Amino acid sequence: MFGGPGVSEATTSTQGSQVFEVVGIAGSLRRGSLNRALLRAAVESAPAGLRITPHDLADVPLYNGDVEAAGVPQAVLALRDAIRRSDGLLIATPEYNHGVPGVLKNAVDWLSRPPKGSVLDGAVAAIMGASPGMAGTARSQTQLRQAFVFTNTYALLQPEVLVARAHEKFDADGRLTDEKTREFLRTFLARFMELMARFGRGAR
Repeated sequence: MFGGPGVSEATTSTQGSQVFEVVGIAGSLRRGSLNRALLRAAVESAPAGLRITPHDLADVPLYNGDVEAAGVPQAVLALRDAIRRSDGLLIATPEYNHGVPGVLKNAVDWLSRPPKGSVLDGAVAAIMGASPGMAGTARSQTQLRQAFVFTNTYALLQPEVLVARAHEKFDADGRLTDEKTREFLRTFLARFMELMARFGRGAR
């Protein structure tokens, strides 16, 4: 299930020779996660001029103000630094119980600190998701967009990548086999590039 308009004819020409560096995170710790697989598909399908570097959330601890006061954990510092040096953030989110998985919300909570001058303030983000169900993570994506209102993060609105019945679109090795989904993913990533060109840190 996909939503939103297609990519504009000027998409590839507006970026010129610029290379956009993007941090990619999947909101699941499971090795066989469909959303880890979707993130890998995005890396493989990225248009020329877009480089996506995945970052694992496995070492990011639960947010705790006491831990923060004693010293921000190295895994959090590394993720913050990667996002600070990037042009954008790409998130592949599962949907647990109609909402954002705890591991992903926890990462957003860490990244939103400190309240003034966080790495999410003014950042450009794109959200996608894959699910065995028919909603394709629509509700968890909506919740993330609500959080990004508070963090002042520019989130791509359209097109929406809502990969429903995702278990039928990836093989046993986690490789995307559905060409319609791959083609739409390319359109989505091209639109993401347009958003970074317009509102990214390098454009200000």
